[in-house]
Amino acid sequence: MSDTASEETKPLPLDAWHRGKGARMVPFAGYEMPIQYNKSEGGGIVAEHDWTRAQAGLFDVSHMGQLMVTGENAATALEELVPGAIASLKPGRIRYTLLLGDEGGILDDLMVTNVTEWIAPEEDEDGNVTKDGYWGEPAFYVVVNGATKWDDIAHMREHLPDDVTLTHLEDQALIALQGPAAATALNRVMRGVPEQLTFMQSTTYDFGELPLRISRCGYTGEDGFEISVPAHQVEILADRLCAEIEVRPAGLGARDSLRLEAGLPLYGHDLTAEIDPVSADLTFALSKARRESGGYKGHATIAAALKDGPARFRVGLILEGRLPAREGAEVFAGDTRIGVVTSGGFSPTLGHPIAMAYVDRAHADEGTELEVEVRNKRLPARVASMPFVPHNYYRGS
Repeated sequence: MSDTASEETKPLPLDAWHRGKGARMVPFAGYEMPIQYNKSEGGGIVAEHDWTRAQAGLFDVSHMGQLMVTGENAATALEELVPGAIASLKPGRIRYTLLLGDEGGILDDLMVTNVTEWIAPEEDEDGNVTKDGYWGEPAFYVVVNGATKWDDIAHMREHLPDDVTLTHLEDQALIALQGPAAATALNRVMRGVPEQLTFMQSTTYDFGELPLRISRCGYTGEDGFEISVPAHQVEILADRLCAEIEVRPAGLGARDSLRLEAGLPLYGHDLTAEIDPVSADLTFALSKARRESGGYKGHATIAAALKDGPARFRVGLILEGRLPAREGAEVFAGDTRIGVVTSGGFSPTLGHPIAMAYVDRAHADEGTELEVEVRNKRLPARVASMPFVPHNYYRGS
């Protein structure tokens, strides 16, 4: 996931909190975002990266869009816009999926959670059930990228039927607690919550008077949680979590290097409206049953790419030396330009440069030796499987 910078920016609900902790703020996706915190207090991109891999980093991702899609036909309506199986998504479960254009290009990548509520049985004064419990109106909580959220909202409002309601949860903030110690820290603050959830599950929780939605997911490759909280009260929660010895704030810089090591694509860089899910190596987001049945935008293009193979492919690259290849660096096989880097940097965990690139299909096999041009030098590179650093998601004991 991620976004692109914008000259016109707005403050996040935690803006003063970030500045109070010495954060360096930068424009990103239309907001002033913390890229890193004060080095004298343990901050800095590499320090925050390493701390998140070893303990738990607290990220402010309130720039992202939080939407609610409700109505009896909400699931089938969403399935016309995304290739994921939404109708079969059980309450409390999360699915990563893609908003697609008519030609199969990726308009955004997003997370959909079935948040349909169970309505408890009604009883009379003697405890006799007078009305059985039942599932309420279907409801889906959708998290989209910050830079694309207004386009996403316009696209969805244009294509969702009138009996389906789309609500932008503008008054909600979103924070992400990520790292191997995230569950330990969260359990001390919200007793029993982590044990209710495995990866890609979600629940609600009342933290005092704060109504929260807690989802066990994130975009760092680590175990962790995303917490949706009323924006005017998010500072209370951020302070409480950072009071735990395992938790430190972390900024955009660490988030980017963590997600790169995890092999997770960044929207606006590794994913765009000109790239289809097959080329992007995101076929896992195409529900198996729907690959053939279709019924969503762009299915014809995607079915052809699945059948014949894409012309280009997103791959991982490991570079020799210590000089990182940045976005836009050209990739060569001999004297032939065969691709371009879309994300790259130096991996703090691995100690060498890594990158994502789109290359011609003929050069996409793991182990293929290539070269990347950086500062007018050709650097040796090798196609590698992703993730570069293994995921650490909690899938249950």
